[in-house]
Amino acid sequence: MQRRSFVKSTLGAAGLSAAALGEAAATNWHAQPSLLAKNTFKLKYAPHFGMFENSAGKDLIDQLKYMADLGFTALEDNGMMGRDPATQTKIGEEMARLGMTMGVFVLDKGGNSQNTLAAGKQEYIDIFLNGCRKAVETAKRCNTKFTTVVPGDFERNLPIGIQTGHVIDALRRGADILAPAGLTMVLEPLSDTPNLFLRTSDQTYEICRAVNSPSCKILFDIYHMQKNEGHIIPHINWCWSEIGYFQIGDNPGRNEPTTGEINYKNVFKHIYQKQKAEGKEFIFGMEHGKSVKGKEGEIALVKAYVESDSFTV
Repeated sequence: MQRRSFVKSTLGAAGLSAAALGEAAATNWHAQPSLLAKNTFKLKYAPHFGMFENSAGKDLIDQLKYMADLGFTALEDNGMMGRDPATQTKIGEEMARLGMTMGVFVLDKGGNSQNTLAAGKQEYIDIFLNGCRKAVETAKRCNTKFTTVVPGDFERNLPIGIQTGHVIDALRRGADILAPAGLTMVLEPLSDTPNLFLRTSDQTYEICRAVNSPSCKILFDIYHMQKNEGHIIPHINWCWSEIGYFQIGDNPGRNEPTTGEINYKNVFKHIYQKQKAEGKEFIFGMEHGKSVKGKEGEIALVKAYVESDSFTV
């Protein structure tokens, strides 16, 4: 398949509404080379497979090429560990060819709430450590340095300090497996249910400091943290030294930036300036839905990122 050629203007400069572009995109994107500009984003935004399926089709490699053609320079795939090794390798090789960076996949330990490390049970620890070993092999094939870890639910019959100690002990053992391979587990505090042990960024910071390994950092999901604690920019500052990865989603609705209450343009600008000053480069996983269905929604998604990335530096 031939790579597409692009108009040089951004979506805004194209002078077309999302509706008009969505209607134009109804034809096959292979045959329509100039529907969208190739954007030069300031940050490494990472779409998921399926986000542009209406425009690029169901084939994963076609979707990767479409993302690259839009200017996205990263990808994250929560379900990568569930793909067969040949597919993992194929994705990794194509991303390397396209100059894209692979973001997180979820480390398989039986689900977010399952096999809680807070319980301190050997059977649960063994499941987690086995997941770490498998994650190392998956990361080699798809060429990533990050895997998402959720410790599981509270163990309500134990004091919180004992639970925290159990989590730290298990994560230290996991870090010992991941570190030699250059793989970092990023711990994700979540808002999905109050039963989950890991809920806030400061709690996650404390645990990362105690694990004391470059292979254990924070996944700062801005959507979840807006729900659980708010005060986003100060919390980013306080946790900065232990943050390894960001994820995106507006609130309410968990859709693309500009659809909710979070001022993503300001948040992105703040992170951009901090990471540039320190020579860092984070990946920003686009772990959210779309506010509009179909091809028109995919156009609206890109426009939202063009807008949110248009901060001045």
